[in-house]
Amino acid sequence: MYRGIILLLLAELCFALATVFAKLVTAHSDIPAVEITFFRFFFGVFFSYAVIRKSGLSFIPANKKLVIWRGILNTIAVILFFKSVQLTTITNANMLNMTYPIFIFLFTPILGIEKIRPLQILYLILSITGIYLVIQPNFHHLLIGDLIGLLSGIVGAAGVMTLRSARKYDSTAMILFYIMGIGTIINGLLLLPVFKMPDLKLSVYIIISALLGLAGQAFITSGYKFIEANKGSIISSSRIIFAVLLGFIFFNDRLNMELMIGGTLILFCVLQLSYNEWKQVKGDEVIK
Repeated sequence: MYRGIILLLLAELCFALATVFAKLVTAHSDIPAVEITFFRFFFGVFFSYAVIRKSGLSFIPANKKLVIWRGILNTIAVILFFKSVQLTTITNANMLNMTYPIFIFLFTPILGIEKIRPLQILYLILSITGIYLVIQPNFHHLLIGDLIGLLSGIVGAAGVMTLRSARKYDSTAMILFYIMGIGTIINGLLLLPVFKMPDLKLSVYIIISALLGLAGQAFITSGYKFIEANKGSIISSSRIIFAVLLGFIFFNDRLNMELMIGGTLILFCVLQLSYNEWKQVKGDEVIK
């Protein structure tokens, strides 16, 4: 189990660090976020292709519709997330992206998958309070970066729900390959009209961000082989803490009382709802 804990902590650290290098690119240039996400998906195609080849699996999914929808939703969520990193702090972007378990909780009763429980209503109220404190909305103007970060969490929730259905028919490696392939195609089309040629330093940052994302994926996939899904989901929430620390160290992100209280409320609710959700999930691997 300890190996799983270490691997999952490394995964979330890699995911958080990937946003640091993405922010270093977008904060010091006019390079768009979709250029960073494109290379993450592009390198991911080769990574996932190698995994499938090594495992000897077929490249044809058993349930094409679910795999394709998972790929589309994941692509949208990732693009929104990195656009949020570009427009707001990495602290806020990561916190708001990690609200996806809260939205899974909201979606399941609407879709008739699960009935809402009284205690979950309390978590919902606390999470909304936490989101408000993190965003601290000024109603005189829209906080676009924060709103996009929150939207990435909403789309991410839909993607995770699709993943759970897809996992009934296809392996993690298969789904990951199509996620990366679909992401490369969609992201590439969006990138064509806005591509900016980076200099050497920024090119290195873009590559490092992409590779850190892949390293995180590798660590999280390996980590869930050594730890139960419910415990792993709790450890995965550590990205919020890593993001706060890295945001403060690299970009002097704000650490005022409202942010700390809001972040704590979000983390608490994510931990509770993630545990309740994932303890119902079968399988030992997760795709981020």
